Amino acid sequence: MAYAGTVTVDERLSATGAVWRGTPVDPAAAQRLVQELGIPDIVARILAGRGLTDPADAHRFLNPTVDQFHDPRLLPDYDLAVKEILGAKERGERIYVHGDYDVDGVTSAALLTRFLKKLGMDVVPHVPHRMKEGYGIHLDAVQWAKDQGSQLFLTCDCGIQAHDQIKAVNEAGMRAVVTDHHELGDRLPEAVAVVNPHRPESRYPFPEISGVGVAFKLCLGLSDELGINRRHYLRAYLDLAVMGTVADVMPLVDENRVITALGLPELRDSRKKGVQALLKVIGLPPHEPLTARHIGFQIGPRINAVGRIDDACWALDLLLTDDTQEAESLAQMLDQANLDRRGQQDAVLVEAIEQVEAMEGLPGALVVSGQAWHPGVVGIVAGKLVERYRRPTFVIAVGQDGKGRGSARSIEGYHLKDSIDVHMPMLLGGGGHAMAAGLSIAADRIPEFAGAVASHATSILRPEDLLPTVHYDAEATMEEAGPAGYAQAAQLEPFGNANPEPLWLVKDVEVAGIRPTRKPEHVILTLAQNGKRRKAMAFGIGESLQGAKVGDRLDVLVKMEVSTYNGTSEFRWTVVDHRPAG
Repeated sequence: MAYAGTVTVDERLSATGAVWRGTPVDPAAAQRLVQELGIPDIVARILAGRGLTDPADAHRFLNPTVDQFHDPRLLPDYDLAVKEILGAKERGERIYVHGDYDVDGVTSAALLTRFLKKLGMDVVPHVPHRMKEGYGIHLDAVQWAKDQGSQLFLTCDCGIQAHDQIKAVNEAGMRAVVTDHHELGDRLPEAVAVVNPHRPESRYPFPEISGVGVAFKLCLGLSDELGINRRHYLRAYLDLAVMGTVADVMPLVDENRVITALGLPELRDSRKKGVQALLKVIGLPPHEPLTARHIGFQIGPRINAVGRIDDACWALDLLLTDDTQEAESLAQMLDQANLDRRGQQDAVLVEAIEQVEAMEGLPGALVVSGQAWHPGVVGIVAGKLVERYRRPTFVIAVGQDGKGRGSARSIEGYHLKDSIDVHMPMLLGGGGHAMAAGLSIAADRIPEFAGAVASHATSILRPEDLLPTVHYDAEATMEEAGPAGYAQAAQLEPFGNANPEPLWLVKDVEVAGIRPTRKPEHVILTLAQNGKRRKAMAFGIGESLQGAKVGDRLDVLVKMEVSTYNGTSEFRWTVVDHRPAG
């Protein structure tokens, strides 16, 4: 295989308008991994290209074990949280567990509820309704907790900036323990304990765990304190932890990699009736291994869908039920909600594209809005518009109350949270992260906001920032990027954020066959090189291949995969991008 010690850049644009950049690899560092770890060259090169040049670090990465879990006691306010929870247990107090309406929040609430109930505690769980309560903790939830006789208000995947709500908890005579993983504001909520690894004084070695990761580690520490067999604890709760970790797009390195690598088999063999029903609904064959991709594209969307367009309590009930019939019924509800979500999402996307295409030139940032749009799908639509137009995008659903509720997605170089802070005088509220954010705005101020944010983006973004960039791991021949290479690269699984599937550049392949599918955006290719042929799927880039014909020679960026259908497995490529050879 061809590698270089410096980044390879070809400024020619691909057929999809992208710039390709090869990942820099230090050959000496890669060779040291080969010699000390006895791993294949292909694996060593990828590890070195991803910054894992130390043999000890690379060995840990390739061999995740329970010993790699960090000490839960290093979490901020761990001792205070444990004291409050065990105190509630001793006094027989009711605990109100408040989660969130996405996968991370639902699995967090399910994990805490199941674990605390297993300890014999009185637990009332709740996840908010997106439309009725909105994001985070509604003040009504505080009153509900009080009305139900709760003494301890325990949050998960939320609460770090819920200052007014936690104050209301205190005023209602309850005590609050916040567990969260989101970014901190300028101060902490006035809770008895605030367990968040992002706290600046935190000694926790890896802050990038999910909300369910925080709950999982807190309960792991509790189980250790109580003398519960650690193997039994992991067997019971890793399935929930892996779902939230992967679905929340956490970086699959360090502790998240351990949770995912160990959690996927536990999820596959979970005894929870709701999980079994979910696996049945997605149609996973009995002997097919479960991957992170199954969570990201099949399991996660079904849990998220019911929280987007209906009530996330159905997803929580699914993960808590011990009744097979109820589980199957709830899983079908989630499946139908996902179908409904797709329909609403597609309709909004069509209208949003029409709005963008009607603009006079593409502004620095896109702002689109609609009166009949469902707030639960605007984030997905924003992401798809970013993929299509390579612009920071705000998608706003306008309600009958004259308020717009929107989601934003961005590109590298434009920080959404900073942008929202700059434009806060125009908004009713907002917040988020660099690449994803949410906001609310009066409908009559949307045009003003659109102009201001477009000018702001133009002042910050450079022309090259607006070009999509694709990073590939290495150059290979068709033979090298074959079944043997695929089997070797599989040592790097599970794949996901911060550890993507390897992407290969294969130069000068011949188009030996091209066949459309029922959907014009997908094309089936047969590619040839040096007497070898390989089937390849080109998903979502069919338009860029409309002029291709048999005999054309291309450079292609490909991923290797094994597709299983009706019990038959087939090795093939997925073509991510292409350009004329040369």
